[in-house]
Amino acid sequence: MPVGAMAKEIQVPVKIKYCLYARKSTESEERQILSIDSQVKEMLQIAEREGLEIIDIRRESHSAKDSGQRPVFQEIIRDIKSGRYTGIMTWAPDRLSRNAGDLGSLVDLIDQKLLLEIKTFGQAFRNSPSDKFLLMILCSQAKLENDNKSVNVKRGLRTRCEMGLWPAPAPTGYLNEKRIDRKGYVMVDPERGPVMRQMFEKVAYEKWSGRKIYNWLKFDMNFRSKTSNKPLTLSNIFRLLQTPFFYGSFEYPMGSGNWYIGKHEPLISKELFEKAREQLTRSEITHERKEYAFSRLMTCGLCGSGITAEEKWKKLANGGTAHYIYYGCNRSKEIKCKCGYMREEEIIKQLLEIIDKLEVDQNFIKRKFNQERDRMITFQKQFYGTKQTKIEVEYDSKQYTEHILTEGTVEEKRELLSNLKDKMIMKNKIIYLNI
Repeated sequence: MPVGAMAKEIQVPVKIKYCLYARKSTESEERQILSIDSQVKEMLQIAEREGLEIIDIRRESHSAKDSGQRPVFQEIIRDIKSGRYTGIMTWAPDRLSRNAGDLGSLVDLIDQKLLLEIKTFGQAFRNSPSDKFLLMILCSQAKLENDNKSVNVKRGLRTRCEMGLWPAPAPTGYLNEKRIDRKGYVMVDPERGPVMRQMFEKVAYEKWSGRKIYNWLKFDMNFRSKTSNKPLTLSNIFRLLQTPFFYGSFEYPMGSGNWYIGKHEPLISKELFEKAREQLTRSEITHERKEYAFSRLMTCGLCGSGITAEEKWKKLANGGTAHYIYYGCNRSKEIKCKCGYMREEEIIKQLLEIIDKLEVDQNFIKRKFNQERDRMITFQKQFYGTKQTKIEVEYDSKQYTEHILTEGTVEEKRELLSNLKDKMIMKNKIIYLNI
């Protein structure tokens, strides 16, 4: 080369390392997988034909309409910033972004020369004004399609509701009709519908609690939901008992204040619905406020859940009513626990049998005994006029404990048992201490 001549600078092409990104979220799960695999296959063929280096293959099924909601896409952004690769291969621009936030992240990476190329099936986008403008136009068009689709869907749902058609999966007790020409129509489930009607009747007329309905559905009726084939949860039962859909009216969306008269066949009358809801509210408030002698003071020996109480009334042949209190596992830790139930009288009987083993705080027992004695003195002075100021009663902690268990009020029994040094366990209808 002659002296002083300018040597031409040789441009060495930068080797781009690509991440192949495939996404689909608008089809059913099975079709998503097929669609994603199809994208990967086609893009790998392009990479092999053009000699492109693929570092990673990333698959994702999350929607691209919301910014920052795709974990795999966010990983790709972080990997580009760290220099792991400098290019993205994807089937089409709308696979990368259908929102302004994610699109802005990609353009910023291009401006910073961290992302050198976005390669799609039909074109490539590099750091040039025209490429970036075209990329933003194509992704913005995808966002416009998303927004229009959302508006159209909402309008369609609103129109369906105005026609009295239910726009969602049918609630328990109903079935969605499968006919294309009757989209949105629901019919009574011949298997579960009558049980739902009985549920309302038992709450309204027989004054059953939500917990009693739960046990009846699960153990007596072996009731299962159609969707999950599992027993209804207690919270689900409460929700169903407060669902106006069963008497023919519904609100959509929930909490919107938009009410519609349904075309479906009501399972119950509005009067029955209101009576059941009123009774349920009353019974739950009463149950919450009412204390039972042994509830929350014992533990299930089979699963470790707490022991709860339930009242039952039985009509007698002579016209009277018998009242019972049963204790059983609340199944908070094991839904299938077989602990069983014990009547309160049986629990007291067993405690009296092991009374010698009950270790109660002696200071508490002595204090309560003295209070009871002083109350008796005050009673005698006031009503009998006796001048006796001291009653000679020999203190016996065991005898006083027995008195509280058999004659004490619910509050006195709870106070006594809460001062036990041992833990009470109920297992197979037997009361144990520190099992």
